[in-house]
Amino acid sequence: MPLTMNRNVFVTCAVTGSGNTQDRSAHVPRSPQEIASSAIDAAKAGAAIVHCHVRDPQTGVPSRLPSLYREVTDLIRDADVDVVLNLTAGMGGDITFGSPQAPLPLNAGATDMVGAAERVRHIVECLPEICTLDCGTMNFAEADYVMTNTPGMLRAMGQMMTDLGVKPEIEAFDTGHLWFAKQLVTEGILNDPALVQLCMGVPWGAPNDLNTFMAMVNAIPDNWSWSAFSLGRDQMPFAAASVLAGGNVRVGLEDNLYLSKGVLATNAQLVERAVTLVENMGAHVVGPDVVRAQLGLVKQAPRNMN
Repeated sequence: MPLTMNRNVFVTCAVTGSGNTQDRSAHVPRSPQEIASSAIDAAKAGAAIVHCHVRDPQTGVPSRLPSLYREVTDLIRDADVDVVLNLTAGMGGDITFGSPQAPLPLNAGATDMVGAAERVRHIVECLPEICTLDCGTMNFAEADYVMTNTPGMLRAMGQMMTDLGVKPEIEAFDTGHLWFAKQLVTEGILNDPALVQLCMGVPWGAPNDLNTFMAMVNAIPDNWSWSAFSLGRDQMPFAAASVLAGGNVRVGLEDNLYLSKGVLATNAQLVERAVTLVENMGAHVVGPDVVRAQLGLVKQAPRNMN
């Protein structure tokens, strides 16, 4: 892929994520109302896409309940601001082993492994314009936890997404994930051109150095759309790097809690900072209608109009 700066950039806001951040900042939304409100504020600040997980409203722990996704979806679609909805489909692939000396039986309390149909049940229910497809298995920072996405599982989930007319956003945490994504397109399971999110600096995937980043960028087919993010204090530097390399931007509390050292951020503040950064680079931030045209998305009507 030639290195050409992107002059028309879309911003994605990753609103809440599934990490254990709920007790580290009061700005991390928990309930469907809080998640939808934060997503709407991010859209008003300039995000064309909002990427949403859901959490238990009382505890803040991540959840897969379709009813919570349904509530978030309806609140966002009924709002007075337009935005492209991107729901995660990454939940349900968690394996946590026992100790290194006794890996079996699995840690049942921390393991959540379900079938492909269950993993996309809320996607069938809500029909977002985009949903994520984590295109590989990976060790995360936790000692005995593995994010598990086998080729068979990804083929099944990818085909379901394509059949539903929901655009998969390929989450690539390492180079092999892009390799397999291209295989899914070759097999006709995913449509060409595809959409990619480069996930940099997530332990223990692709490190967030520029050599690795450009290796990932150069592996993306020229006609695909892509975005990138990194974590914590590297969030904004990688927003700039992504624009310079021809991509789009993701920010949000899923990936970073701070505006500056010791200063907690809201999603809207992170989006505002990203928009300012993009515009100061001489690029233009585009809205949801431009994104729909670029990615071939069909806007869904509010539920009360169905």
